[in-house]
Parts: sequence; C-alpha cells; structure tokens
Amino acid sequence: MSEVVDTPSVDEEVKADKPAKKPLIERLEEEGDVAADYLEALLDITDLDGDIDIDVENDRASLAIAGGKLGHLVGDRGEVLDALQELTRLAVQTTLGERSRLMLDIDNFRSDKKDELSKLAHEVAEEVKSSGESVKLRPMNAFERKVVHDTIQDIGLTSESEGEEPNRCVVVLPA
Repeated sequence: MSEVVDTPSVDEEVKADKPAKKPLIERLEEEGDVAADYLEALLDITDLDGDIDIDVENDRASLAIAGGKLGHLVGDRGEVLDALQELTRLAVQTTLGERSRLMLDIDNFRSDKKDELSKLAHEVAEEVKSSGESVKLRPMNAFERKVVHDTIQDIGLTSESEGEEPNRCVVVLPA
C-alpha cells in the first residue's frame, strides 16, 4: 500500500514566503505614525508650532495639525495644503512601500470646507429636485468633488464629474 503525501503547490510555497498582510486598521495606524513623524520633522525644520492629531476615518489615515500660525501652510484655496498632503503621502509610500490615501487637514480648513460643500450640495439638490434639470457646479479639486458626490448620494440623487483638471466640475443629475 502506497502512502499519499500531500505536497504544497508552488502557489502555497510562494505565499508561505511572503509575510502576511497586516489588518487594515493596523496598516492605517502605521501610515498615520509615519506621516506624523514626517510632518513633525517638517514643522521643526520650519520652526513652526503645531499639534498633530492622528485618526483613522473612512478607511484612511487622517491627520490634523492645529495651533500656531499655520494659515500659510493652507494657502488661499488649499493649494499649499494639497501639496503638503501629497508630499506626506509620498513620504509614507517611500517608508512603507505602499500607496497612501491619507488625508491632511491644517487649522480645520478641510473640515470647514466639508461643511460648506455639504451645505452647497443640499441647496443644489433642492434646486435639481424642483426644476428637474441638471446643475453644473464650479470647478473643484478632487477633495471637494468627493465631498459633493458623497453628499448628493446620501440625499438620493446622482452626480458625475466632467471636464479636465483643473476645470473638472460636478454635475448633479435629476432622479
């Protein structure tokens, strides 16, 4: 009688050589820690004061810097903040080897902008419902468009983006 030996397949052997992926929350917390270290060093280099809060929300690391005089790190329309966020994402990617979707806020700029855009989306949704016609909004960056799309979806309408950067707009469609 011959004995049956169960040998692992090549795929199983390759998987065994790779370290298991960390759970999502653990990876996002690690992203937040790396990003906070990067931002802390940046604040030190520029001799700026600020407290960094790390959180995880909507399946992404979220960092907020508050305190001090940091308005110039935001810019007039958030363009400096967008650039700092992108640099921070690159620092995280360089350190961890994975693309980051972290969100950075400075002096509640994004938080305040979210509230403003949510209000705008509700007003436009009412207009679209009453007129039955689509409404095209002003050009917005990716963050702003996402806030509007999410709000419109929560209201029960649909929206889409059209155009090319930097003139990409949200169009709210009737039901």
